[in-house]
Amino acid sequence: MIRVVVVDDEPMVCAHLKTILGSAEDIEVVETAHDGAAGVEAVVRHRPRVVLMDLRMPGVDGLTAIPRIVALPE
Repeated sequence: MIRVVVVDDEPMVCAHLKTILGSAEDIEVVETAHDGAAGVEAVVRHRPRVVLMDLRMPGVDGLTAIPRIVALPE
C-alpha cells in the first residue's frame, strides 16, 4: 500500500485528490493538510511514501515545508 499525504490550501483540491487517489487499490491517502506546517506534522505522524504538496500557500508554503520534510530523521 502506498501511503500519501496531500497538502493544499484549497479544501476542494484536497478532497478531489483524495477521491481520485483513493480509487486506486494500492493507494491510501492517510491525511490531508491545508498548509505546509500541518503537512510537516502529518508526515511526522504517518510517515507516508509520497507527499503531494502545493508550492504556494498562505502561512508555511510548500517551498518552505519540503526542506523540513527532507530533514526529518528516517
